[in-house]
Amino acid sequence: MGLVSASSSIVVAAQPQRVLEAIADYDTVRPRILSAHYRDYAVLEGGKGAGTVAQWTLQATQKRSRNVHAVVSVSDSAVTERDSNSTMVNTWTVAPEGAGTRVTARTTWQGAGGISGIFEGIFAPSGLKKIQAEVLGNLQRELS
Repeated sequence: MGLVSASSSIVVAAQPQRVLEAIADYDTVRPRILSAHYRDYAVLEGGKGAGTVAQWTLQATQKRSRNVHAVVSVSDSAVTERDSNSTMVNTWTVAPEGAGTRVTARTTWQGAGGISGIFEGIFAPSGLKKIQAEVLGNLQRELS
């Protein structure tokens, strides 16, 4: 059972603080930027920033879904979502780049063991990168 990881980045034309606030806004911004892969999205506690608790179902493929119960923490340059139901961690980092901000979405989790873990490590990151790219594109449009 190894660590499985997928990450995607984009540069947006907004200052890092504005981008970080948008990413950490689970009440209004997050529902607008999620792709169709996210179902049953709900904020359970908070809604903006650290201490927020949200849940959703990530439908990665037609047959593969994951129920996420995310607890949010925030630093000066990152929003981290730790799934209480699994080892999955989503980290959104922001860094100045030129006149804008580089946003990186990174998801990690402990993969399955055995042969299924090998396939998971090969195929899951590429599928997740496509989902991340769509969400990041939506974030870019949101901040334009």
